Order: sequence, then structure tokens, then C-alpha cells
Amino acid sequence: PGLRKYTGYKDMPRVINGLGIAILSTSKGVMTDKEASDLKIGGEVLCYIY
Repeated sequence: PGLRKYTGYKDMPRVINGLGIAILSTSKGVMTDKEASDLKIGGEVLCYIY
């Protein structure tokens, strides 16, 4: 159990001002926040790495 957080590509989280990354589960598969932004798709945030 937990809190699911979904984000659109316009509201993509910035981890430590771009030094970290967020891993997202999208309709196109699991990818980083940068890849999802480039493809202009959002998804469920799985974790943050910093």
C-alpha cells in the first residue's frame, strides 16, 4: 500500500535541480523523467534517484 503519484509531462518533477532522476512507469514502458519529457508523456512516479 502506498500513495501513487501520477504526473504529466508538463509537471515532471525536478530532482535536485536536474542532478537526480525520477523513474516513471508510462504507457511506453519504464523510463527516466528526461526520456518521458522528450516523448511528451506522463506516468506514475516509481522512485527518485539522487
